Amino acid sequence: MRLRALLDTHSLGLTLLGGDEELDRTVRGVMTTDLRDPSRYLSGGELVLTGLAWRREPEDAERFVRILATAGVAGLAAGEAELGAIPDDLVQACARHRLPLFSVDEKVSFASITEHVVRQVSSERAGDLAAVVDRHRRLMTSGPAGGGPEVVLDLLGSDLDLRAWVLSPTGRQIAGSTLAGAGPELPAPLAARLAGEHLAAARSGRRGPHRITLRGTGAHPLDEGLPGDGAGATYSLFPIRHGSRDLRQTLLSDWLLAVEADAGDWSEERLDLLHGVTQLIAVERDRRDAARTVRRRLAQEVLELVQTGAPPAEIAARLRVAAPVLLPGLGAAPHWQIVVARVEWEGGDVPGGPVAQSLLEEVLVAPGTSGPEPADRIAVAHTGDEAVALVPLPAVPEDAADTATDGLRADQLLRVIREPLARGLADDGRLTVGVSASVHSAEGLRGALEEARHARRVAAARPGRVCAAGHEELASHVLLLPFVPDDVRRAFTARLLDPLRDYDRRHRAELIPTLEAFLDCDGSWTRCATRLHLHVNTLRYRVGRIEQLTGRDLSRLEDKLDFFLALRMS
Repeated sequence: MRLRALLDTHSLGLTLLGGDEELDRTVRGVMTTDLRDPSRYLSGGELVLTGLAWRREPEDAERFVRILATAGVAGLAAGEAELGAIPDDLVQACARHRLPLFSVDEKVSFASITEHVVRQVSSERAGDLAAVVDRHRRLMTSGPAGGGPEVVLDLLGSDLDLRAWVLSPTGRQIAGSTLAGAGPELPAPLAARLAGEHLAAARSGRRGPHRITLRGTGAHPLDEGLPGDGAGATYSLFPIRHGSRDLRQTLLSDWLLAVEADAGDWSEERLDLLHGVTQLIAVERDRRDAARTVRRRLAQEVLELVQTGAPPAEIAARLRVAAPVLLPGLGAAPHWQIVVARVEWEGGDVPGGPVAQSLLEEVLVAPGTSGPEPADRIAVAHTGDEAVALVPLPAVPEDAADTATDGLRADQLLRVIREPLARGLADDGRLTVGVSASVHSAEGLRGALEEARHARRVAAARPGRVCAAGHEELASHVLLLPFVPDDVRRAFTARLLDPLRDYDRRHRAELIPTLEAFLDCDGSWTRCATRLHLHVNTLRYRVGRIEQLTGRDLSRLEDKLDFFLALRMS
């Protein structure tokens, strides 16, 4: 807004005392001060309001006005309540520095002027930002966004002083403002709670934005990052839709825009602006979804080869194609894990496979990782009501101390997804997830797939809206129970022995015969070395290699029993 507009607003009680040729200056803010030197708090463009308490003698006026002019303020308004008429020395100093000077009627409070200026400046900034957002949207229709959601969030921060974040359905931060001084990232527990509140509000049918006021009482496990008793933080949650289908088909994978503000008293113009921002981010989301087509196709091809019993060499060839796409620049072939998920809605009218596919693409990312890029390294296919994720894990060199790769764990994944997603599933949906152990060969993928599927069935047998189970829960004694199918027994055997068979084929190391002899000799180094006609140090090297390749410890009774069962069932 211009100084001239303030002068024309008679309710503000302003009288121009000098600087009529400078009335087209732009006012970007307002500041009230009686400091003798307020320069540290000025950034330029302010209308400065003062009661003249800083003035003790006439010479003070020149110093004060020089400081304001150097800082680039738009104008000075002095109140008449303290001294009555504005001193001539102040009028003359403003004239020398070409600083517009106003007097403020003693009947008008500085608070009234401040409120008017802030309201007008905010409205104009919103209009300017809307134009920028609209221009950005038009540019995106013909090419990349050139910066992604962060660009729009920076605009909200710089022009409207709004802190905002783009969050995944489980609260992982996908984007936040990159401006200096924009504040820290949302604490992960707080972000997860906001995501859960958003999903619950959406399932209840309430129209967005959803306004949430949270108070940290310590009673809620996700209270971290909230003010304590007596204080609260209000957030407005805007859905970022990337489809017009049944809400249940996209809800569990939709992003949301969390704004640290109460949208309840916003004008329609500002609400329309924020809805425009969500549409802009949704365009970027759709663009990234389209980029996942190649990864989905790779996962589908590998899944079909594994399920149809294709030769390991053919599966390995497809994995070599997939590795550089999913882990660019890695060089060596990675380890792999399989994650199987199933989303079921009551009534069966919503297909579960595509829902689970989109969901896995969003949640199979390390919770502490920001940004969208890590999600682009997950390849997910779906068949029927089931989604299958092919998760690459960086390979460890053979000569490393530990070749076993831990990868994803079902219990850790469950801690991240259970509370938010259960709110979205409400009382008519269910999610079950199974996680395999990591494998490093094509031969191991079939076993890993069956292992993940059986783990999901174990999870499905448990109560709750969101359940997950991992390979570590398929203990050896479970394999002896009659309800376990043969393919699961084969999966267990393949996962444990395939790494050793593959190593033997490549290196002629005879690890399998060594393992059999070591178990037959009850773990006696001397007797086993004698039987195999080996030096005991050579035997120790082979056993060490077995442990490295499988992640097991042959000094443990449980691991010895696992190997014994696997060898007997193979």
